[in-house]
Amino acid sequence: MLEKYTKEFRYNTKLAVPVILGMLGHTFVAFADNVMVGQLGTAELAAVSLGNSFVFIAMSLGIGFSTAITPLVAEADGAGNQANGKSALKHGLVLCTLLGLSLFLIILLCKPLMYMMKQPPEVVELAMPYLDLVAFSLVPLIVFQAFKQFSEGLSQTKYPMYATVIANVVNVVLNYLLIFGSFGFPKMGIVGAAVGTLVSRAIMVAYIWYLLKSKKKFHDYVTGFNFRKIEKKVMGKIIGLGFPSALQMFFEVAIFTAAIWLSGVLGKNAQAANQIALNLSSMTFMFGMGLGVAAMIRVGNQKGLRNFPGLRRIAQSIFLLTLLIEVLFAALFLLGRNWFPTLYLDVNDLANLTDNTEVIVLSAQLLLVAAFFQISDGIQVVVLGALRGLQDVRIPTLITFIAYWLIGFPICYYLGLHTELKSTGIWIGLLTGLTASAIMLYIRFNYLTKRLIDN
Repeated sequence: MLEKYTKEFRYNTKLAVPVILGMLGHTFVAFADNVMVGQLGTAELAAVSLGNSFVFIAMSLGIGFSTAITPLVAEADGAGNQANGKSALKHGLVLCTLLGLSLFLIILLCKPLMYMMKQPPEVVELAMPYLDLVAFSLVPLIVFQAFKQFSEGLSQTKYPMYATVIANVVNVVLNYLLIFGSFGFPKMGIVGAAVGTLVSRAIMVAYIWYLLKSKKKFHDYVTGFNFRKIEKKVMGKIIGLGFPSALQMFFEVAIFTAAIWLSGVLGKNAQAANQIALNLSSMTFMFGMGLGVAAMIRVGNQKGLRNFPGLRRIAQSIFLLTLLIEVLFAALFLLGRNWFPTLYLDVNDLANLTDNTEVIVLSAQLLLVAAFFQISDGIQVVVLGALRGLQDVRIPTLITFIAYWLIGFPICYYLGLHTELKSTGIWIGLLTGLTASAIMLYIRFNYLTKRLIDN
């Protein structure tokens, strides 16, 4: 009985691993930023957290929007239609470039909000110059996403991974040189981390385009674009799929951002602890994201072939694989919750010993809750990927809004600011929202696939 699901594990893993490694690359850059910046002090770590909270909201809209390219390319590939695949990439590039520039400008306009959010004043002052550069890095990042989603739609998940690995190496080296002023470079503090992020993302776009152009299979797809000929129908289809997908990701990222802001109201140490737990959780989340992309590709292909029983079986095999992996991560968080936070702070820094000790204790409490939401978080993102492969995006958008903002956020707010649970209460709210999302999305997938098979 189980074998009909487990026999798919190998191919699902082959598709997902390069995506996971590429996404882990993005998170590793954040990890490296946090570890290096954490050596400067808890205020600097909180400032990076606050600055990135604005960028993450914008990034969620850009990345969510770009995911519309993958199912369109996967369906065209399944049907053997190269022209439709190229058209999806061309129109996706135009939309992603415009979106990247728009999001950068919106962040600049929203900067004064920092002063109205009851955040620690020294944290806001540090975050301002950092935010300018990291916000501009969204433009190359979202253009890269268009190429990444296209490549994944053709089941070629390794090329975006190569580009991300090279960008990560550049980022970590520049961080080391510019944050601390090593080897005669200027000592720029957290602004140095922002410069590293911007340069590495620009290199990432240039490299993936060069890589795809130099491969015979992709050359015709990524060259010879006629950008003067833009079709309303194709634009409409990408926007129709991309906008709800962007909202889905926005609703989830926004509740985690709200957790950062609520933690800031509790103080800089609560915010620093939240940042540590969030950074560790986001690393394990990338496994779910990668498997979600595998689900989107495989479901998209089976939809193109109109093989609905196979579609349902393959998707459920990915759900089972995700569950097994996330249970392992939950155990890892439970066992390592007291040790992981010590990686982020200088435990031998006597001047900041009291702050650092408090942050480590708070982080361990948050990681206890995070252990349990590994499972909910992984399942909900993979089922969401399968639904995107079916090109079902509107009802899942409503589900994510209800789960995170009508169920999760009120619990975060009440337990965090009005009970003794404080930071732990905020994370119990996150756990509740993710669990509600996972259950409702699976019910939706189950209903749709049964209906397709019956018809």
